[in-house]
Amino acid sequence: MQAAREAMVTVDAQQLIVAMNPAAQRMFRCEATPLVGQALSALIPQGLRPAHDEHVRRFVASGAAEHSRCEGLSIQGLRSDGEVFPAEASISRIELRAGNQVHPLFVALIRDLSHERALQDEVASLSGRLHGLLELTPIAVWVCEDERITYANRAACVLAGVAVGSDLAGRRLAELLDPGSHAALQTQINAALRKQSNGAAVEGTVVRADGERREVEIRSSTLPGTAAAVHLLITDVTPRRLQQRHEHARRLELRRLSANLVDAREDERRHLARELHDELGQRLSALKLSLKRPGDTIAHAIAMVDEMVIAMRRIAANLRPLMLDDLGLDAAIETLARETAAQLGIEISVDLQCSRAALSEQTTIALYRMVQEALTNVGRHAQAGAARITLRCVKQEIVLSVRDDGIGFPDRSALHDGRFGLLGMRERVHMLGGSFNIDNPVGGGGRITVRLPLAAATP
Repeated sequence: MQAAREAMVTVDAQQLIVAMNPAAQRMFRCEATPLVGQALSALIPQGLRPAHDEHVRRFVASGAAEHSRCEGLSIQGLRSDGEVFPAEASISRIELRAGNQVHPLFVALIRDLSHERALQDEVASLSGRLHGLLELTPIAVWVCEDERITYANRAACVLAGVAVGSDLAGRRLAELLDPGSHAALQTQINAALRKQSNGAAVEGTVVRADGERREVEIRSSTLPGTAAAVHLLITDVTPRRLQQRHEHARRLELRRLSANLVDAREDERRHLARELHDELGQRLSALKLSLKRPGDTIAHAIAMVDEMVIAMRRIAANLRPLMLDDLGLDAAIETLARETAAQLGIEISVDLQCSRAALSEQTTIALYRMVQEALTNVGRHAQAGAARITLRCVKQEIVLSVRDDGIGFPDRSALHDGRFGLLGMRERVHMLGGSFNIDNPVGGGGRITVRLPLAAATP
């Protein structure tokens, strides 16, 4: 007992202390001499003494040789300075013979659990903090063992479309991933378990509880201190992929629009050259011949000059309507609507309520061209019998709407399949900081709506 490093306390059948070894004296911070002959309960906190006395009494009455760790009893020790500490004890029975007398003694081997409990508390605290951190992280986390999920954080539940992590616990990865994703992930997990993972992400698809598919990137690594547990970080990249596809489609649209603008410029030059040749060139030639012939009158020559002036004005108006500069946007749109209605044989009404707004030249020509393109679209595709143009200043916005009673826009985007006019309108609106929308409103027909910020539209 004196040489043992474990604390040992010997008591008799009446639970009176017979001896304490040096390790026990250090544990209880006392000397053995004052405690010899005192009840063992002196080393136990006041509130636990009755339960301890009863436990030892049953052990003595049982006649057993030893009793390990005193199962069922909360064991705590009391140091001489009043400090209470958790302990673990094993009790052994020994018998000393003196002549014909047998003296039963009981030796308690006691282990101080203070340091161990402190470590356990620290581990529990760190585990709680780690669990809280994982629950708050926006990245989905799965912990898996043998391809089954043992833990899922809150973000993982949102990704999978379930309420709580327990809804995922025990489920196999193959149930949540499409076949192609599962095969690639299994290869990465095997590499991680062999400590050969390169940290690259596996691209895959998670199938939610409601059947929706989400594109994800998954990275895996082994958990320290475990042989088969793997934690997976799952990043939902669906919005990013959609944005990438949208940007790619937009770049293709812009390339197509750019190519179309080049072709349109050449067509416009060809058309202008034909107009100049057919209208002005031929009339000038006729005028020259008329002036050479003595019999032609001056009145006839003047009539030919008048026709050339009308043709020149028509060509100039197609390039830029002078009415925009002379009478303003409202008058230019009304004239355009009246001429287009006569040309298409449909009824076009206008409701213009933005005449008081002082718009910049860029905004004015942009609105006019958009009305012009919208009416062109009505004539080419809508199969409409009537159309209505509205232009209003609503709060801090200019709202332009062109609606027809035709067949409406197709279900797929009307900005594709060669409709570069609408695509050009959208790009022009975006350059002015506005929004562009096409839809099929209730009641039939199609509608184009343009919204421009009023502050950016004024000079």
